[in-house]
Amino acid sequence: MSTKTFSVRRAKPADIGMLSAVFDAAWREAYQGVIPGVALERFIAKRGPASWRGMIGRGRGLAAMEFGDNLVAYAAYGRARDRSLTAEGEVDEIYVAPEYQGLGLGSRLFRAVRNDLADHGLARVGVWALADNGRARAFYEALGGRAGPEAIERVSGSCLPKVGYLFG
Repeated sequence: MSTKTFSVRRAKPADIGMLSAVFDAAWREAYQGVIPGVALERFIAKRGPASWRGMIGRGRGLAAMEFGDNLVAYAAYGRARDRSLTAEGEVDEIYVAPEYQGLGLGSRLFRAVRNDLADHGLARVGVWALADNGRARAFYEALGGRAGPEAIERVSGSCLPKVGYLFG
């Protein structure tokens, strides 16, 4: 009998290929119709192996969620990078491969990341969501996030409104 479980751990260089695959699929699925097509493809193309190596080695948290031998989700996080977010910690990215969405994995990964941030003294956490990404906004609201500051995100030449969500 074989039992597979979901586990969360720190990402490592050997994960680069799977991180990239989750990123590509999740971005195409999440942002189709939200980010203009050319801008979306340009942004995805920029996230190559060197970018992932830099993310793993730069000191911010990069959590990977596994199911068996497959990496199915990830979250990047650390100290808040933008003072306008009015938070101590920030979840930069959280993505689940499309075929694993709807199983509660995003919520589980978000809780794990928040716990890690709190363990490092960063109890008030923020995250940005594109204003037109209703699914992401509903996800953060369901987790108890309160809508906060608004700003503009530049994605490959496109200026898109975004909303900050605050936790804690």
